[in-house]
Amino acid sequence: MWDRVVYLTEKGISDGAFPGGVLLVAVGGEVLLHRAFGRFTYGTDSTSVRPDTIYDLASLTKVVATTSMAMALYEDGKLDLDEKVRTYFPEFEGGPRELVTVRHLLAHSSGLPAWTDIYRRAKGKEESLRCICEVPLEAQPGKRTVYSDLGMILLGAVLERISGEPLDSFCRRRIFEPLGMEDTLFNPPPSLRPRIAPTEVVPDRGLVWGEVHDENAWAMGGVAPHAGLFGTAGDLFKFARMMSDGGTRLFKEGTVRLFTSRVPGSKRALGWDKPSEGCSCGRYFSPSSFGHTGFTGTSVWVDPERSLVVVLLTNRVHPSRERKGFLSLRPLIHDAVVEALETSK
Repeated sequence: MWDRVVYLTEKGISDGAFPGGVLLVAVGGEVLLHRAFGRFTYGTDSTSVRPDTIYDLASLTKVVATTSMAMALYEDGKLDLDEKVRTYFPEFEGGPRELVTVRHLLAHSSGLPAWTDIYRRAKGKEESLRCICEVPLEAQPGKRTVYSDLGMILLGAVLERISGEPLDSFCRRRIFEPLGMEDTLFNPPPSLRPRIAPTEVVPDRGLVWGEVHDENAWAMGGVAPHAGLFGTAGDLFKFARMMSDGGTRLFKEGTVRLFTSRVPGSKRALGWDKPSEGCSCGRYFSPSSFGHTGFTGTSVWVDPERSLVVVLLTNRVHPSRERKGFLSLRPLIHDAVVEALETSK
């Protein structure tokens, strides 16, 4: 049943697209495939990947942590999606910034650029936020969708102001612990390093292993709304299954539907990505599907119509982010998963 899925994944490793990874496929809450491939690095004596290997989840942090925190505060009646950001975070003021709402940040339509090298100019969360407040908007709020790390960092600051609690502790208490996500955390302790796949070799840091790969998250101390979370495929399945089941145990079904529905005029939902041409989930995921990717080579996709969850974790940036092949391979793996399921019916 899974021959082509396995073939594509192993070919990606042999072609040098990524050194190793974990793939998990589940339907209706039943795990049908949970398999590890390859090694931590390309060295023949490198540690073999195991199903419980921990990966730097990169931008999956945006949905698993930050968007979930927004959903919780929305349900608590503390977060108004259409309130101006400056109401919660007065430092974000002046000109068109006055028009930016929380919904704009979640939909990546705030007008903020995708990224800037905050780590070269700031150290710590507060300095980083001051930098973002000084960045000029590139478009009028609500007029253009640009996937923005800066907007997500700002959203995290809003959520922390509202809750009075740091992102990491809030998510541990409200999201991770209730779902039994024991291996999902920021700033993993050194004791977990043997289970963590290394990421990139970078000039000023050497081999990044067991600490966040993203430069801006690293400058913010490893806990950031856009990156910094580490976790396993098994833990992500627990989270994705909850979302596929309409929020059972954590959220109301209406809240899940609101945050995972396509924003009018956009290819995205609130926090989440949606299927589109050339999408990482391939060609077959239904329009109601939602998911997200991470720069390090991670992704999670949920198709509620099929009750399907696909988690793919790799360290494709090892030893360098310049390696090619993974981004074109990932949708083919998702296509092969759906084809296998359809053929087996």
